[in-house]
Amino acid sequence: MSFEHVLSPIKIGSLELKNRFIVPAMGTHLGEANGQVSERTIDYYLARVKGGYSLIFTEFTCVDPEGLAMPGQLLIWDDTFIPGHLKLTSTIHEHGGLIFCQLHHAGRETSQNFTGKQPVGASPIPSPTYKEVPRELSTEEVYQVIEKYIEAAVRAKESGYDGVELHGAHQYMIAQFMSSYSNKRIDEFGGSFKNRMKFAEKIIQGIKGRCGLDFPVSIRVSAIEPVAGGRKLEETRMVAKTLEDAGADVISISIGGYGVAQYTLAPQAVMPGFNAGNAAYIKKALTVPVIVAGRINDPYLAEDIIASGSADLLALGRTSLADPEFPNKVTENRVNEIIPCVACLQRCAGARGRDEWDTGVSCTYNPFTGKEGLLKIEPVEEPKKIAIFGAGPAGLETAWIAAKRGHHVTLIEKKDRPGGQVAIGAMPPHKQELIKAIQAYVTLGEKYGVTFQFGQEATPEMLVEFDEIVLATGGVPIRPAFDGIEESGVLDAVDVIEGKERVGHKVLIIGGGLVGVETADLLGEHGHEVTVMEMKEDVAMDEHFDVKSMLLERLNQYGVEILTNSKVKALSKGAVLFERNEQEEKLEGFDHIILALGATSNNPLEEQLLSLRKNITVIGDALQARTITEAVYEGAKLAVKI
Repeated sequence: MSFEHVLSPIKIGSLELKNRFIVPAMGTHLGEANGQVSERTIDYYLARVKGGYSLIFTEFTCVDPEGLAMPGQLLIWDDTFIPGHLKLTSTIHEHGGLIFCQLHHAGRETSQNFTGKQPVGASPIPSPTYKEVPRELSTEEVYQVIEKYIEAAVRAKESGYDGVELHGAHQYMIAQFMSSYSNKRIDEFGGSFKNRMKFAEKIIQGIKGRCGLDFPVSIRVSAIEPVAGGRKLEETRMVAKTLEDAGADVISISIGGYGVAQYTLAPQAVMPGFNAGNAAYIKKALTVPVIVAGRINDPYLAEDIIASGSADLLALGRTSLADPEFPNKVTENRVNEIIPCVACLQRCAGARGRDEWDTGVSCTYNPFTGKEGLLKIEPVEEPKKIAIFGAGPAGLETAWIAAKRGHHVTLIEKKDRPGGQVAIGAMPPHKQELIKAIQAYVTLGEKYGVTFQFGQEATPEMLVEFDEIVLATGGVPIRPAFDGIEESGVLDAVDVIEGKERVGHKVLIIGGGLVGVETADLLGEHGHEVTVMEMKEDVAMDEHFDVKSMLLERLNQYGVEILTNSKVKALSKGAVLFERNEQEEKLEGFDHIILALGATSNNPLEEQLLSLRKNITVIGDALQARTITEAVYEGAKLAVKI
C-alpha cells in the first residue's frame, strides 16, 4: 500500500499541511508548576515535529484562573506566559513544524482544590467526577469569559502560534454551554439550540475579529455524549455546521467526556477507529476539513479513513506517544518498525513516579516519551559485546537500543519465540495488539544487528567472550504452600491461557489480580462457569479504571462469580476451604482449580555467573516481579548508558 491519501497535503484556511497526521491536544504534565512552558514541554513537541506530524496542538492551555482543570496545566491567561509560548513556537518553526494553541476553560469539570474557589459553569449541575456544584455564571460573567478566550487567542497569535483550537469537547466550558445535558439556563445563552450555540459562536467571531480572518480557528467537539440526556450524533452535526458558519476553519471530532472516559480515552476493548463513522456522518454537512480521533493506531486503518472520505485529518493522540516517528515510518514504508499504542492506559493515563525522571506523560512501550531530553540514544565510542538473557519486553527493549547505539548484542531465549509474559498476556480477549509491540521490538533488533538465539538454555560457559551480561529472565508463577495443593491437581493460569491445559466446565480461579480476571474473561467468553476468589477487598486493583470497568462488565455478562475478602485455607480435589468474614466456608464441585497468584522473579543465573567477573545487570521481573511498564523502562535506561 502506498499510503497516498494520508501522505497528501491539505489546507486549513490558507495554512497548508504536508500530510494528514496531527498530534491532538493531550495533557502532558510536563510544564512548570507555575504553568509556564518548560524545556521538557519543548522537547516533547519537537520530537513529534521531527517525527513527521504535520500539525501539533498544545495540551489544553487555560484562559482563566477559574477554569484550571488540574495542577501543571499550561496557562495563557496573561502576558507573562507569552515568552515561554514564543520559545516553543520558535523552536517548532525552526524545524519546519506548525503548531496551534488549544484554549481551554474547565467550567464545572474542576475542583476547588485546584482553583481555590467554587467551580463555575453554565448551570449549577455538578461534574460527575468531582461532584462539586458549580456557581452559575451570570449573563454579564458569560460575556467576560468569552472575552478571556478572545484575549488568550490574541496572546497565542503574539506568541507565534499558527492558529488556535477551542476545546469544546469532553464537557468543558464550551461543551457545557452547547449541550442541553449541562445547560439549563433561561437567559440568552440557554434553552433553544440557537441560544446554546451563542457562547461558542461569539468566541469564534471575536477571535476572527481580533486576530484576522486568515488566523485559523479549530474547535474540538464530542461526536456524542453517551450519558443520560447527552447530545446525540444528529444534533452534533447541527453543532458542527453552526460552528463552521460562525467562522471555524476546521472541526475536530472527539467523543465522550467526564463520567464516560472509557470512550474519550478508549481502552483495548474498544475497536480501533471506532469514532470514524461518527466523523463521516458529521462531515457530510460541512465544507471545512474534519479531524477525527479515536484509537487510530494502524497506518492501514489511517489510510482507509482518509481514502473513504470519513475524515480529512487524523488525530493520533496516544499513537504519537507510542511512536513520535509514526508519520516518518509510514512515509518511508517502515511500518513494521512502528511501536504501537495498545491502549493499555498503564502509563499515558496510569502510574507515575518510578524515579525522578518518570514524571509527566509517557508510554509503557516507549519510555522515551516525556523524557526526550533525558533519555537519549547516542552512538558509543567503544562498542561492547553484550549478552542478554530473556526475550521478554525488558530484554528486547535493551537489545535493540544497545544495538542501535553500536554495541554487538546477542539475545538468548530458552523458548522458541520472543515475547515472554507479553506473548501470554496477548491471549485473553481484547489483548491481541500486545503482539504488535513484540514484533516491533524484534524488527528493530534485526535492523540494528541483534543476534537472536531462540530455543537455547543459557550456561556460564557461553558467556566468557562477553563484556556485559544482562539478565532479563522474567518471572515464574507463585505456587503457595496451601494444605492439599499437591493432591488438588491445581493448574497454573499461564498454562491455561497458553492452551497447554484443557479445563472442565466449572472452574475456580484463586487470585483476582490481572492474570486471574483475564483468565476468567477468557474462560467466560468460552462458556465456562467461573468463580474468582481474591483475598483483598477488590479484584484487578492495579488495572486502570476504564480497562477494569469494561472487563468487569464482561465478567458480569458471563455470570462470573467474584468472591473478595476470601482467604484460602486448604485445597482438595475440586474443593476449597476458605475464610471470609471470620467464618470458614467450603466450595466444591469444581472440575478444575486454577492458580493466578502473580509471579516471583526467575533469576537462576546470577550466582552462577558471578565467577566470570563480568558486569552483570538484572532487570525487569528477574529483578522483581512487577508490570511491563517497569520492565521496558529499566531496559531503556540500561541500554542508553551501557
